[in-house]
Amino acid sequence: MIAVRVRLYATLRQYQPQLKIGEPFITRLPKGATVKQLIADLGIPEDTVKLVFSGGRAVEEEHELEDGEDLGMFPPVAGG
Repeated sequence: MIAVRVRLYATLRQYQPQLKIGEPFITRLPKGATVKQLIADLGIPEDTVKLVFSGGRAVEEEHELEDGEDLGMFPPVAGG
């Protein structure tokens, strides 16, 4: 198992409503898990996550997570 730290931003916060803005939480996944698996495990619909950052860099949903990784997830941005 690995442990990753996750921060959910904007409308994605609804999936962890007990957390304050920008507050991280730790989740555990099997070794070899990907960003896509993490999103599914958190119960977040895949199409609601637009960007995932790890260590300040954007990563793809196929990115294999590492123990201790620090992730930020963002929804699509809308506006006019």
